[in-house]
Amino acid sequence: MVTLWARAECKALISPLAPSLSPRTFHTHQTMRKSTERSRSRVKAFLIIGLCLPVGAVLFLWLLAMPNVSVLRATNPTVTALMEARQAQAEAQGHTIGRHWMWVPLSRISPYLHQAVVAGEDASFFTHEGFDWEGIKDAALYNLEAGKLKRGGSTITQQLAKNLYLSSERSLLRKAREALITRSLEHHLTKERILELYLNVAEWGEGVYGAEAAARHHFKKSSRDLTADEAAWLAAILPSPRRYDPMKKTTALARRHDRILNRIDQGSTQPEQEPEPEPEP
Repeated sequence: MVTLWARAECKALISPLAPSLSPRTFHTHQTMRKSTERSRSRVKAFLIIGLCLPVGAVLFLWLLAMPNVSVLRATNPTVTALMEARQAQAEAQGHTIGRHWMWVPLSRISPYLHQAVVAGEDASFFTHEGFDWEGIKDAALYNLEAGKLKRGGSTITQQLAKNLYLSSERSLLRKAREALITRSLEHHLTKERILELYLNVAEWGEGVYGAEAAARHHFKKSSRDLTADEAAWLAAILPSPRRYDPMKKTTALARRHDRILNRIDQGSTQPEQEPEPEPEP
């Protein structure tokens, strides 16, 4: 009797645990867990692929559309993105503008204008590799203290990249393209060629492009004959060439002219310490 009672008690104690200890039940739970984990992994993989494919396709097409700047070593551009944008703006407003543009080699542009533009726009042009990080930092700190955008940090190479190839929209994608084109320009071209291109495509008034057209338009002479004073005036209006005119001297423009002229006389390459005239939007 005692033995039977003991067996009955043991069965009663073991029976609640029996389902959880069953090998078949344990195997079923394991299989379900693995199946759930596999399903989640598949969902994650599909999501990642679904996001990466379109982004990768856009980046691939974007890179394919990057300009081949190496052709600029020996070929001059026949038009720039800025020229086309100005023409489109004029047509949208119901009128047309002429295009005054004469290409001249760097050797036929006054050395004073070389110096003035570098002094006014990008003092470290001949030493940086496309980006003036100190200038960018100083400009950002100045603008932060001023509470608005008063000073830019773009180098001559960056300005050339925008002028030649890019629209005026403000977006991270456009800034990324600008950075890549800037690096490509610095990689494929010499500093002298970059300066030559910039001086020949820069905007110097309504429909006026390049140093030769600028000198003829504003001073009725060839760019090779510009004096230091005249070169400083042309460099002074570069941030806002359609707003300022060297023949109509404002106080701010005169201050900028005097600083640039002093740098030409002293051979100084110190960066701007005062805000430039507001650039074109």
